[in-house]
Amino acid sequence: MQKAHENGLKVIMDLVVNHTSDQHPWFIESQKSKDNPYRDYYHWADATPEKMPNEWQSFFGGSTWTYDEQTHQAYFHVFAKEQPDLNWKNPQVRQEIYAMIKWWLELGIDGFRLDAISHIQKEDWSFTIKSSRGNDPWQPFMNVSGIEDYMADLKEIFDQYGALTVGEASGVTSTEAPDWTDASSGYLKMIFELEHNVRQKGHAGRGWMYGYKKTIIRWQKDMLTRGWNALYLENHDQPRVISCFGDGSIASAKALAVSYMLLRGTPFIYQGQEIGMRNFPFTAITQTDATEIKQAYEALNSEGMTESEALDKVMANSRDHSRTPMQWDATQNAGFTSGKPWMPIHPNYKEVNTEKSHELIDLYKVLIHLRHEEDDIARGSIKFWFERHLTAFVYERDSFLIITNLGTKKAHLDFNKLEIEDYQHILGSHPRKLEKKMTFLPWEYQVFKKK
Repeated sequence: MQKAHENGLKVIMDLVVNHTSDQHPWFIESQKSKDNPYRDYYHWADATPEKMPNEWQSFFGGSTWTYDEQTHQAYFHVFAKEQPDLNWKNPQVRQEIYAMIKWWLELGIDGFRLDAISHIQKEDWSFTIKSSRGNDPWQPFMNVSGIEDYMADLKEIFDQYGALTVGEASGVTSTEAPDWTDASSGYLKMIFELEHNVRQKGHAGRGWMYGYKKTIIRWQKDMLTRGWNALYLENHDQPRVISCFGDGSIASAKALAVSYMLLRGTPFIYQGQEIGMRNFPFTAITQTDATEIKQAYEALNSEGMTESEALDKVMANSRDHSRTPMQWDATQNAGFTSGKPWMPIHPNYKEVNTEKSHELIDLYKVLIHLRHEEDDIARGSIKFWFERHLTAFVYERDSFLIITNLGTKKAHLDFNKLEIEDYQHILGSHPRKLEKKMTFLPWEYQVFKKK
């Protein structure tokens, strides 16, 4: 960390305080007996092997409860059974967590990404789920009333150290996000919206980009005057954007990069995104260790789908695509390790790696430079054009006009309402002037600035 600071780098750490491993000393103690001092560090409730405390469903499928034969109760987990949830209603748990956070900040950590932070508060076990549609199954543990008290405690600690914080906050809506990220009263500096991830389950030509656009535009508008967005295309839980939003080409990766890097907010670039790493060509379910994917695969098999069909369907949305080893170079194991990687190396690693993939990296460098040098991009307002167009993603950042065609067909756009002679071309997939009527090629991007 000291070396990083000497080189002008900040260190942000993942902070997981919704749950622990089932191998954590706290949970091992908690399992021993009902009167163990660590019992209430987690959520336990009376149950039988046949009947759980309620019918809530976990994010990974199946019950949120796992029965324990030793104490004849069940423990609660919103994710896998190996990830039991901590009981934030227990003051001792909170003090342990707060002390741990302060320890890291005293050590010199510059901030945190707060994992699954919007799930730390739960409804009473008697809460009834409305339906099995959308987010309804997870309402009992998504941004539940009462969480604000815990978040206020965390804010107080973070503010003492000037920590940068970004929250993974599923269930926090675009209208609630300003309260979470207000510059003075917000709990965190920014949060990741998770809504546009759902759009990655779509297919080109079926309105997928339109749905993505609507989500991004709504969040940008709702946080225009208060709060701050965390911008991203990829993360560790989603497929590679070049393979799901794009068509596999570097041209599509470049257009997507421009479309989000110049929005209002702080952009995040996931490892491998900057070189155009693709989805892995999985050929067997044994190649994945994702619990939810295996469960979905087994369910499809039981419904009569063939192994090949089931594999294609579940792997299309698998997070494992983004968890294959980083492709550094063309040497063995893509230069990632001299040992045996826990997941397979993508077969294209000799062509796609940091030593060869300069075209996309160079564009990201230009976009980062723009954000650093241009205040209108870093802090300016935003106005969207052609909101109903299926693939054209167009917006103004005060003196800048950003145009991207995020699709495989040409886009015909009319700029009659703009004083086009006021703009000069500064960046694009190819040089051109701004005109009243323009046709944009598939995956074309252009950036203009007022003179």
